[in-house]
Amino acid sequence: MSKVKNILLLLLGNLILACGTSFFILPNNILSGGVTAISIILDSLLGINRVFTIYALNIVLFILGAVCLGKAFAAKALMSTILYPTFIALLSPFYDPEFCAVDPILAAIFAGVIMGTGLGLVFRANGSSGGMDIPALILHKYLHIPQGNAVFIIDFLTVSAGLMVFGLNSLLTGILTIFTTSNVINMVLTFGGENAQNVMIISNKWETIRDYLLKDLARGVTILEGTGAYSNEHRPVLMCVVKTREYAKFQREIGTIDPEAFIIVNSVHEVRGMGFSYAVPNGENK
Repeated sequence: MSKVKNILLLLLGNLILACGTSFFILPNNILSGGVTAISIILDSLLGINRVFTIYALNIVLFILGAVCLGKAFAAKALMSTILYPTFIALLSPFYDPEFCAVDPILAAIFAGVIMGTGLGLVFRANGSSGGMDIPALILHKYLHIPQGNAVFIIDFLTVSAGLMVFGLNSLLTGILTIFTTSNVINMVLTFGGENAQNVMIISNKWETIRDYLLKDLARGVTILEGTGAYSNEHRPVLMCVVKTREYAKFQREIGTIDPEAFIIVNSVHEVRGMGFSYAVPNGENK
């Protein structure tokens, strides 16, 4: 069942990704990096069909990745290598010139949202987008360049080439698309989790606070051992994760129990476990 689900996610993710490329990136010459940016540059310089370039580069890079990175990588990238350019080719007849009239900033933002959603689904299915990620992975493997730096080098070279052809505006809108895409990918990957606050509490009334968290708020508590650097006194530190919508109540009650309690709060983007991703033992997911 999970295999079928992953295949469906790969199909849907690549279709959504192709929509963002076909209807926003290509018509507006947005330099968002990758194979698509190269196709835009080659079309402008040599008049080579963009869809053909995307197809050809994806296949060549896939073969290069299979040889240099192994069968495991090839298995993850195979479907996207075929599906992404195929969907772009199928969508090209539906291209509407009205998209060219879209404000470049709006086009960049919507492209980022759509493409980020598509890539997020691909990554959730344990797939790979392939494309220009492959040269970066090869640099990482053989030259031991950190993966993040390798991706930056490849994107920098790609976007710099486009800058000389299309100017600064296309570069800036491309950066906006990349930024939006990255944030939406993170949202898709963490979808289904629970936003929460991780709190750490130091208080002389820690036992009363512990009982409130366990019994009234129905949250698990971890007791850490802390030592004051100045006083050298040992004091328990309570660590607890509360849902964001519960935080105001938590703050009010802790202030009532001990107005001098020292509280450290960190935002948590995803929490899974008892009381968050599934119900508490009595069947009530508070």
